[in-house]
Amino acid sequence: MVFGRGRKAKQEQLTDPGEAPDAGVDAAASVDGTTPAGDSAKTAGRAASGPFDVSEIEGQDGYVDLGALLIAPREGLQLRLEVEEASQRVVAVTMDLEGSSLQLQAFAAPRSEGLWDEIREQIGQSVGSQGGQIEEIEGSFGTELVAKLPAGGADGSQGYRVARFIGVDGPRWFLRGVFGGEAALDRDAAAALEGLFRQIVVVRGENPMPPRDLLQLRLPKDTAPSPQAAPDLEQPERGPEITQIG
Repeated sequence: MVFGRGRKAKQEQLTDPGEAPDAGVDAAASVDGTTPAGDSAKTAGRAASGPFDVSEIEGQDGYVDLGALLIAPREGLQLRLEVEEASQRVVAVTMDLEGSSLQLQAFAAPRSEGLWDEIREQIGQSVGSQGGQIEEIEGSFGTELVAKLPAGGADGSQGYRVARFIGVDGPRWFLRGVFGGEAALDRDAAAALEGLFRQIVVVRGENPMPPRDLLQLRLPKDTAPSPQAAPDLEQPERGPEITQIG
């Protein structure tokens, strides 16, 4: 498995729940200790099939430790940290596998309610404002969104860029995934990445955080950058540096 560090991906800019957190939200609201009865079955299903909270696994050995996210390694998997240029903050990690991609972001969330219903509405508004189309479908992770955004080809032709959004509400966290490439359109092509998504472990931490704040990602502590061939990026400004892991 290879690991890279690159600039913030174009795909991530479709929408970002962390870009505009609710100002003035009391962080204590995220730790009120209540869970709506209607969410209990959904929570039980996630805890059984993943993605998981760190409290739901026996140990962290064998995972790639990216701070807020623990990722199970797999042969052929490439990981890229997406860095926001202005702040140099790591804002996402992208998994590249078999010609498709899955971008991941984890956010703080209230204990009393999930974020996915509200965020789906915001994604639809964002895509619509850019002249795109949105379709809501039922998939392996519940309600999903398929977004089509206008995109120009190198030859001047006009087409669409497609992304498939999934979201999972966990205990005081929300995990969002965005499929790109063949996985955005073909369920069979997405199967391997969906399996990796289910193995992800979220490390929320105990510190109070306003809902929608990004959970902190970081470069693994036991790696050091070394330039190698970079994975292809969608409209990259430059290739990332790659480091071999494990």
